[in-house]
Amino acid sequence: MVIKRATIQDTKTISHIHASSWESAYRGIIPQQYLDELQNDFWVKAFQGWIEANTVTVLLIYDQELAVGCIAYGKSRDKKLPEWGEIVSIYLLPEYLGKGYGHKLLKAALDDLKIAGYNDVYLWVLENNETAKKFYERNSFTFNNEKYSFEIMKEPFKDMRYVFSFNSTQV
Repeated sequence: MVIKRATIQDTKTISHIHASSWESAYRGIIPQQYLDELQNDFWVKAFQGWIEANTVTVLLIYDQELAVGCIAYGKSRDKKLPEWGEIVSIYLLPEYLGKGYGHKLLKAALDDLKIAGYNDVYLWVLENNETAKKFYERNSFTFNNEKYSFEIMKEPFKDMRYVFSFNSTQV
């Protein structure tokens, strides 16, 4: 397992990892039609913009020469939490789940955020994604009772805000 900081040249890989993960992780949660129509390059432009503007840092984790996961993080995008760090996304290719890659990515991002001076970090997790919630809870994140409502293909969904504090946790 090697972790490297992503560049603009990695955005197709990042987007592919996101799309593959969504198709697997959200099956039975998000409308199947949405997942079936999801393009591998859906996130390319967003990540190009974020990386160019230095809005987020993206780390890729490799198995041999293959990028199998990524994490995006940085300064909070939520105006209510301007002093916080944020984990924007963390995704793995489905066949690499449960093998320690996600934990290593999360730890690397939290280490970076701590060095950058953040005391607190948050992320959003889909309310029905029990696997992800358990992963974050095992890694010392807790639900802070905040939810965010949104729609996909006119179906309602909720994200739950999970928080992490360096002041109460050893990383």
